[in-house]
Amino acid sequence: MLEPLRQGLPPLDPASVSNAASCALPPRFEAVRDARQFTRRTLGQWDVGDRFDDVCLVVSELVTNALRHALPADTPRPADQDPPVRLHLMRWTGRVVCAVRDPSHDSPVAGDSDDCAAESGRGLFLVESFADSWGWHPLAGTLDGKVVWALFRLDQGSSA
Repeated sequence: MLEPLRQGLPPLDPASVSNAASCALPPRFEAVRDARQFTRRTLGQWDVGDRFDDVCLVVSELVTNALRHALPADTPRPADQDPPVRLHLMRWTGRVVCAVRDPSHDSPVAGDSDDCAAESGRGLFLVESFADSWGWHPLAGTLDGKVVWALFRLDQGSSA
C-alpha cells in the first residue's frame, strides 16, 4: 500500500513505521464523525504538534469522499460483510500518512473550487491545500478497490 508514497520522497521503510492504527468504517455518513474521533484520539497519543488539525480535516474529507462517491446507495451489502471503508494512520519520524481504502476503482476527481460558498465538491481541493502531498492507487491481490492517501511532514519539534 505504501509504494506510491515513495514517489519524490526519501525512502519510507515500512519496517520503520513508529506507530500505526486503523479502523473499519460502516457505510453511513455518521462514520465521518467516528473517523474524526478515532483520528483525534490516535494523533493525541502520537503528539503530532501543529499538524493535528490539518490531518483531522483531511481524514474527514477523504472518508466523506469514500462514502459519497465509492459506495453507491443501491449496492447490496450482506450484513456479515466487512465494512467497505477503512482508515489507516501511520507515523514515521517526521511524517504522518492517512490512507482511506474503499471498494471503488474510480479515480478521485477534484471538483471545481471556484465557488468558496459551495457546501460540497471541494474535498480534494482541501486535501491538496492542507496535506504536503496526496495521491491514490488501485489495490491488487485479494483487496479490491483503491486507497487515497495524504502525507503530512511533521516539524522537528514533534516528538518521535
